[in-house]
Amino acid sequence: MSEELKKYIRSVKDFPIEGIMFRDITTLLIDPVASKKTIDELYNQAKDLNITKVVGIESRGFLFGMLLAEKLGVGFVPIRKPGKLPAETESVEYELEYGTDKIEIHKDAINQGDKILLHDDLLATGGTAEAACKLIEKLGGEVVQVSFIVELSFLNGREHIKKYDVRTLVYYESE
Repeated sequence: MSEELKKYIRSVKDFPIEGIMFRDITTLLIDPVASKKTIDELYNQAKDLNITKVVGIESRGFLFGMLLAEKLGVGFVPIRKPGKLPAETESVEYELEYGTDKIEIHKDAINQGDKILLHDDLLATGGTAEAACKLIEKLGGEVVQVSFIVELSFLNGREHIKKYDVRTLVYYESE
């Protein structure tokens, strides 16, 4: 069923820069049947894990992350780029191919022992997901699953988060 979702994901050549094949889920979002199949599959992968919160990574991780939290009956926590959250935050800096980046979470968003499902739309190099896991653990949460809609498996991002239960619905083996 997951690979069936691939037909709803648009491939955009040379975005955001030349040489990149961007996998765009906005075409999946506008199809109510595909969106429902996506959330149902994400839910089925997590429903028996006793999740206490879903954490979504800015910004496309918010879309299905929030729906997943609602369906699981738990709270939703956003991880954002610096300067976007209004209360006291905790942050983690991480390496990019050329430089560094940073993500933040509200310090009071995760409680000691919370069982967290981390969600984002796409797994590429794994740097952001790895940083998000570190951020959750820094606040005392336990990452029990990391879920994605799309994985660019040729970029080996899973290697950065291999100690977690990583779930993906659609795989791309090449650009």
